[in-house]
Amino acid sequence: MDLEELFRKIGDFSKETHGSSNYDKEELFVMGSSEQEFAPLKYLAKNLPELQGQNDLIKRGFVCDSFDLYSITHFQEWYEKQFSKKLVRNVSKRIVVIYLPDNKSILEAIEAANKGYEVFRDQHILLNGKNLPVQLGEWYAKCTLGLRQVKSTSQRGFDFELDGKRIEVKVHWNDQSSPKGVKIKKSLVELSDYCVIVYLAQNLMIREICFLDSEFVLRKFADKGHTIFLKDNDISMYFFSKSNKHQDKIINSNALLKYATPTLAMKLAERF
Repeated sequence: MDLEELFRKIGDFSKETHGSSNYDKEELFVMGSSEQEFAPLKYLAKNLPELQGQNDLIKRGFVCDSFDLYSITHFQEWYEKQFSKKLVRNVSKRIVVIYLPDNKSILEAIEAANKGYEVFRDQHILLNGKNLPVQLGEWYAKCTLGLRQVKSTSQRGFDFELDGKRIEVKVHWNDQSSPKGVKIKKSLVELSDYCVIVYLAQNLMIREICFLDSEFVLRKFADKGHTIFLKDNDISMYFFSKSNKHQDKIINSNALLKYATPTLAMKLAERF
């Protein structure tokens, strides 16, 4: 199968609107050489005899992604322009986009990530099987709050201590918190004296820190379940960007400002 011919057919399909066709009911779409060009797999199979199905594309290096899960860039705009109709939820959740990944960029990113991981290991940030954002967030807490990291006596992994008090560190990695809140095991809160939540932005910088007394968490948020959900609305008054209550817990303010997002750094800069 000639990829240039495949991409040309996709481009041809995208040049015209197809509001009078039934292609809007298809569930498999193929992305062209441009992220703004797509075509139904059924259309391509009709016009390219050597293309029998999605497996022929996968054999050539294409991958399949659920639009509902990944929100493929430009697809919704393309779909609504092509078919002169809104892409509604019950349709979008069934759609799969098949595309050819940029393997050169991926290999370059893997090489860069590997070099980055070597630095993280050399600097003792990566210590166990937890993922990078979790361990990086724990390291931020350790270097800004002066926490001592010790082998756990209650579970596999590590505990954190501060002046003889046990600290439970929870890392949340996203530009926004979940509406349900940050999830933390009740048993871990019960074993700790304080809970520190480190909120990381997608770029892995600190977007917020929250320091809470474990007894307060158990008294106000614990229920009959095994999990506690700490919603922003309920604990935002304890965020470092909004409260001076635990400002004295910051041992290394330079590190906090250095690893904070610009927004958080601006809010904290005048305090330190």
